[in-house]
Amino acid sequence: MKKNVFKTLGLSLLIASSALTPTAYAAESENIEVTPLSQTTTQEELAAIYVLSEICPTLIDEDKKFTQGYERLVKEHLPKESKAVDVLNKRAKAKDFQKFLVEARKDAKAAADEKNRQICEDVRNY
Repeated sequence: MKKNVFKTLGLSLLIASSALTPTAYAAESENIEVTPLSQTTTQEELAAIYVLSEICPTLIDEDKKFTQGYERLVKEHLPKESKAVDVLNKRAKAKDFQKFLVEARKDAKAAADEKNRQICEDVRNY
């Protein structure tokens, strides 16, 4: 069930972000999966996850349940880190990570608030 939630999460972000892309390019869009299917997590996936920490507090009431779901999501993508959220927050400040954050923020901004709100609720219920 967890994998289905985050498959939906990742796909929702990407589908919503590509909604504003011209139709001619829709077939060329690349889906970024945020469900950890392999041992390695891409920078794009981490950026998409980090952006949730930026947008969700304004879309839903951030509470203990959301915080726990977000921590679990980050931990699954950074399993070797004991303080995964702190590691991701630090990475978000790194110069070489900024290009991934810019793209993830654009994707989130292009998505409708309702899509983003649903993703935030999925994280809360994770």
